[in-house]
Amino acid sequence: MDLGAYRPVLANRDTRNALLLGFLIRVPMWAGAVILTLHVVSSLGRSYGEAGLVTAASTVAVAVSGPWRGRLLDRIGLRRTVGPSLVVQVVCWSIAPWVGYAPLIGFAALAGLFVVPTFSILRQVIIRSVPSEQRRTALSLDSSATELSFMAGPAIGVWLATSWDTAWALLVCELTSVAAGFVLWLVNPRLTSESAAESDSNGAGTGEQFARDEQGEAARAEAIAAPAVPGDATPARAVRGFITVPVAAVYLAAACSTLVLSGTDVSIVAALRSFEATGSIGWVLALWGAGSLVGGILYGAWHRSISVFWLLGGLAATTAPVALALGVPSFAVLITVSGFLCAPTITATVEQLSRQVPERFRGEMMGWHGSAMTAGSAIGAPVAGFAIDHGGWQWGFLVVSALGVVIAAAGLVGSRTSRQPGGRAAVTDSEHGVAAASMDH
Repeated sequence: MDLGAYRPVLANRDTRNALLLGFLIRVPMWAGAVILTLHVVSSLGRSYGEAGLVTAASTVAVAVSGPWRGRLLDRIGLRRTVGPSLVVQVVCWSIAPWVGYAPLIGFAALAGLFVVPTFSILRQVIIRSVPSEQRRTALSLDSSATELSFMAGPAIGVWLATSWDTAWALLVCELTSVAAGFVLWLVNPRLTSESAAESDSNGAGTGEQFARDEQGEAARAEAIAAPAVPGDATPARAVRGFITVPVAAVYLAAACSTLVLSGTDVSIVAALRSFEATGSIGWVLALWGAGSLVGGILYGAWHRSISVFWLLGGLAATTAPVALALGVPSFAVLITVSGFLCAPTITATVEQLSRQVPERFRGEMMGWHGSAMTAGSAIGAPVAGFAIDHGGWQWGFLVVSALGVVIAAAGLVGSRTSRQPGGRAAVTDSEHGVAAASMDH
């Protein structure tokens, strides 16, 4: 482990600016989500279930928009993609705080459909701005910055909603997020390397060029833990130009990771209510986030990458013991430990995809990644809730943990199967790749 690995990454101006801008964009985003719920409940006098419907409408819209917005980034660039989004966001959030419940759902959904794809943009900038061997470290920093923003945003949102009228708090918070998006539009960071841009200008997009891109990226992917197609076989047929079976497996792992996390979130609330310690929810969630923050920093300093399926299995396996907690102190310790692999698992999904997918598809790749994670979150919460209703808070942790372990085991078995004798040639080729020295299973 070498914490000095962060020094050259932080010395890179593009990476440093992306991390700072990402933090500033995400804080009002997390705060706005909390304020929206409190606005529906307190100002509009609706139930938490009805507030959940507003959030669900926005979440579904964001999931639908992810691949579409990402594809636009690939095809027409940052400014032409983000510009219309900023206009729609300003219109929606200037009106939404002052309307009734039903129109609010519509405005929240429309804003979600045209959300600025900040996660996709900033991670593309980070991936482009550092050498391949520093990619995991840089992405780990991004995950850690996301954890910090997640810890700060909701607290700021609650403070604003309790200090001001929720309509004004929602307006200020959402327009602050739009302002941060405008800064991103103004800076207009380059999303792909100069070589990729030159390739596009010289006719990239033909089947022959895609085959060359796919073979080169697949060789590097082998070094990161997702096997390329067997060396003596033809390349796997891709859906939408880049989604092969290994890529789809990583998307499944990404979805399962947020399934575990969202299920854990619900289970934490249920457990602390059972312990009659509802007032402890805030600081326990902060401990969970702190565990993830530390895990992300250490993973970025680790000497090699780790397969996303091993990390997912570890995340799921460390979630199950939380069910053994006998009170708040033991619960706090166990939930902090369970958070340790949150950020590394998310980092690994992005890193692995970035090495499997040709650079000219990276915007859409990140869009699908965001949609997969959103889908996992949407599934995890009700699955854990159902388990809690029928067996107690402990079963919320146990069920999502079991699902995570099953998916991780299936991914590992699939990886090993694809590396049977027919796949040795791909491994041999990858030994000459950029990241070959950094990873083994």
